[in-house]
Amino acid sequence: MSTDARVTARPTARNDGSTHTPVSDGLAVLGRHLQRIKAAPGVLILTQTMPITMLLFFGYVFGSALAVPGQEYRAFLVPGLLAATAANGLMTGMFQAAQDCDRGVMDRLRTLPMSRTAVPFGQTAADALTTAVGLAPLILVGLAVGWRVEGGPAAALGAFGLLLLFRFATSWVGCWLGLVIRNEEAAGQVGASTFILPLLSNAYIPTGDLPGWLRTLAEWNPISAVAAAARDLFGNAAPAADAAWPVAHPVAGTLLWSAVLLAVAVPLSVRRYARGGE
Repeated sequence: MSTDARVTARPTARNDGSTHTPVSDGLAVLGRHLQRIKAAPGVLILTQTMPITMLLFFGYVFGSALAVPGQEYRAFLVPGLLAATAANGLMTGMFQAAQDCDRGVMDRLRTLPMSRTAVPFGQTAADALTTAVGLAPLILVGLAVGWRVEGGPAAALGAFGLLLLFRFATSWVGCWLGLVIRNEEAAGQVGASTFILPLLSNAYIPTGDLPGWLRTLAEWNPISAVAAAARDLFGNAAPAADAAWPVAHPVAGTLLWSAVLLAVAVPLSVRRYARGGE
């Protein structure tokens, strides 16, 4: 029996008369996704090691050629890579949802007596939990190459909280897209194209010297607000006062972007899941 079929069948074993709620059903689906990641960790390993590769590549190959006023480039780069990792929930959420649709798992889950919110919530919550653990290697490598947390512990915890909130929000967006695409191969191709999003932000380079239209585009990219918030809370760089509002006020900008993404993606994902392939 496949891993998907074995783990998916678990919710049907609830014959104890307990009442199904969105929370209990969501926790059951969350457990299924954690088991799935444990059984097939390839996607998780790839998505978590890629930022480390980019840190070493950008930090040492391009680092000497890139000048960041007032700080060393690798100290600027690490928070940007953390923000890019948070945004990667778009790709993983899309691929996992499309894979489950393509393999018929979503159709089997839809026949079970559970909340329609539970399935997308379980997927996105599991992604946030694994990301919380998966950030550790990038942080350790960042410390090894010279990045430091200059702010206080409370501010650093706030930075990690914002990163996970944004990851949760982008995972919901990816979940909705995966439910729309419903094809594993197509989702992989679309997901691969999302690599351009951090490039159109301040994750890897400062935006101050960009042409006017490109700077505006980059600074209104949600990833830019997340990266600026991480740099601010980690004590690595203060927000640019002349930047667009989300970057000049990065904590508020990150909270606002995350709220907007969740407000749009959550109802769309739940409605699309409930409709199935219609």
